[in-house]
Amino acid sequence: MKRIIGSIALVVKDYDEAIQFYTEQLNFKLIQDITLDDQKRWVTICPENNAETSILLAKATTLEQKKSIGNQTGGRVFLFLHTNDFWKDYHLMKSKGVSFLEEPREEIYGTVVVFEDLYGNKWDLIEHKN
Repeated sequence: MKRIIGSIALVVKDYDEAIQFYTEQLNFKLIQDITLDDQKRWVTICPENNAETSILLAKATTLEQKKSIGNQTGGRVFLFLHTNDFWKDYHLMKSKGVSFLEEPREEIYGTVVVFEDLYGNKWDLIEHKN
């Protein structure tokens, strides 16, 4: 039996601004954008060449959901973007206005830096050591 995490829901304020940020600033690709009703869409994105896990952009509709925008993990790093060319991705993201919260650093496991998405969710950009 093979099991994978297919999608992770990310609560967003607006579908279109989230799509723009992830596709233009992080170079993700838009997989699906399907209108379900007047206010709800099924929008999935993923990094290039990622066949297994996607992010479902879920527009906040309730007050409780709106409160979690940008803080889905209580201020901890939420998502981990793995790369095989850290410096290329770092410089490209920086040139596109992505907000980094620190300088890149070397850890036992690899090169890493924390950045924020458009809502303030924290991410790690990581290139693991072999």
